[in-house]
Amino acid sequence: MKQSHIDPKALRNALGTFTTGVTIITTRDGEGHAVGLTANSFNSVSLDPPLVLWSLAKTAMSVPAFTESTHWNVHVLAADQQSLSNRFASKGEDKFAGLELDNGVSDAPLIKQCTARFQCRTAFTYDGGDHIIFIGEVIAFDQQDLPPLAFQSGQYAVTAKKPWQELKLSSASEALECSYSEDLLGYLLGRAHFQMLGKLQKTLSAESMTAIHFFVLSVLTIQEDISLEQINAHVDYAGQEITSEHMAELVSLGAVKQDSERYVLTEKGHKAALLHISEAKVIEEELIAELGEGDVKALKVILKRLIQHTDPGLPDLWANAS
Repeated sequence: MKQSHIDPKALRNALGTFTTGVTIITTRDGEGHAVGLTANSFNSVSLDPPLVLWSLAKTAMSVPAFTESTHWNVHVLAADQQSLSNRFASKGEDKFAGLELDNGVSDAPLIKQCTARFQCRTAFTYDGGDHIIFIGEVIAFDQQDLPPLAFQSGQYAVTAKKPWQELKLSSASEALECSYSEDLLGYLLGRAHFQMLGKLQKTLSAESMTAIHFFVLSVLTIQEDISLEQINAHVDYAGQEITSEHMAELVSLGAVKQDSERYVLTEKGHKAALLHISEAKVIEEELIAELGEGDVKALKVILKRLIQHTDPGLPDLWANAS
């Protein structure tokens, strides 16, 4: 019975607050053509026997393929497969073009590099209002240590682990009653930055270099043959001013060569820059190993949004890179 007092749009928005993963369901039609679509209605039903379910709109063009096929595969997408999700959510294109597929227990297409994959045999189908509910028996599955893509309130999202107990940096039993606390975003960003930079500083000091020298080498690795003014435009956000004295120090170390008013890296400087950038990557890999790839990916997404929101108009360091 239709309930007229329920606003379908409001109901859809409310249901959308429930965060889900994103999946691609694949099968083959009666002529052997690959068929696939994006779905976030996937869920588990039972472990014994192993059953899962998903639903398909009755208006979908792929209904005949899935109702007539006996096998289909569920792919839980990884966080970096958003473009793949968009491809399979669209209409009127060859969704499988260019994709390398694995061999599975059936002829249903099996997409690579997913967080998890479930190869299923149709067990039951049910009428679910404007959808058909498919329940499948899992006959094979595999998973990889890849952070999953999530979907919440009509938007893609990434997941991050939340500790059971609230994290506190201070050992004090009660926080000071003032607006400056350990939860202040500026404090957290600053402390995290300097703690990570502190590890790199040890190796820089061994070569008589400073963080400012590292900033310059990093910029010149991407933008070669630029002036001191241009270098400062790229590091101004850090509250640092690169002076002619700093550049003279790098010239004396044999890392930079000056040509008139412009600077380029020497071979020694290029090797030093790559070494220290590699060390910075090692520090990042250690962080990923400690926090998990999913948490670090979520952190990067949030930081990029923050940078985009607070950008005062800095030049694009990677535009017209050398």
